[in-house]
Amino acid sequence: MPLSSMTGFAESAGGHAGLAWRWEVKSVNGRGLDLRLRTPPGLDGIEQPARKLAAARFSRGSFQVSLTLEPQDGARGLKIDAAALASAVAIARQVAAETGLEPARVDGLLALKGVIVADDTAPLDETVRAHRDAAILESLATAFDALVKERCNEGAKLSALLSAQLDDIARLTEEAGALAATQPAALKARLEAQLQELLAGGTVPQERLAQEVALLAARADVREELDRLAAHVQDARAMLKDGPNIEKGGVGRKLDFLAQEFNREANTLCSKSADIALTRTGLALKAVIDQLREQSQNVE
Repeated sequence: MPLSSMTGFAESAGGHAGLAWRWEVKSVNGRGLDLRLRTPPGLDGIEQPARKLAAARFSRGSFQVSLTLEPQDGARGLKIDAAALASAVAIARQVAAETGLEPARVDGLLALKGVIVADDTAPLDETVRAHRDAAILESLATAFDALVKERCNEGAKLSALLSAQLDDIARLTEEAGALAATQPAALKARLEAQLQELLAGGTVPQERLAQEVALLAARADVREELDRLAAHVQDARAMLKDGPNIEKGGVGRKLDFLAQEFNREANTLCSKSADIALTRTGLALKAVIDQLREQSQNVE
């Protein structure tokens, strides 16, 4: 099972006892599980069961869940709109008085648009209501299951992208290690040239020069940062591999935290660098790490 993204869309439809409905479920990034449910009036009772269905499948994400209802064909009851009928009768009498024509027949008045309307207000029997709500929730579970698959498909793409970024970080870390190994010699040559310039061509005792170079090299030593970067790469790869087996809700947050640790080491590497090439490599590391953190925030 791949990693799960926090973005996706799914829908489902159903029908029961003359009623048809359609669920639409959309999810985007979120720190926790945030479910916003929109249902027509009279369906407040399904909110808590709907939240339980979501919590059983998801740990993070911001969800927009909407339900639309409409009677199935032939399922509507009919009633007379008394106000519309009275208005039609009044108009018919006025026309008859003014023209001398025969008054309108009842069947003609009832045939006018808006006089007979659908009756959606009839109360439902409790048993019928319970069966209807159960069918609606079953349809929502279907939509949530489809969303799980959609988020996993997106997660597989994220996993491939994150793996490529980790490969770049590992390569740049090795490159930084090779450059860092040349720093002591470069520092010695630079310090020796500066001292000779200051001393107008005079010589500096090698013992004293070696001491100064040792102090500068200690300050510029980035081996610890490079070791941590390499260890973070291994940890991140393990998370991508074992992500589905990590406790629920842990993968995305752990990757985000690890990206912050990556960035901290890269910043220290740049601040300790005494070589322009090493600084450039450190900046390249920071750029890839920023991309890694941005993508990790999409992981559930």
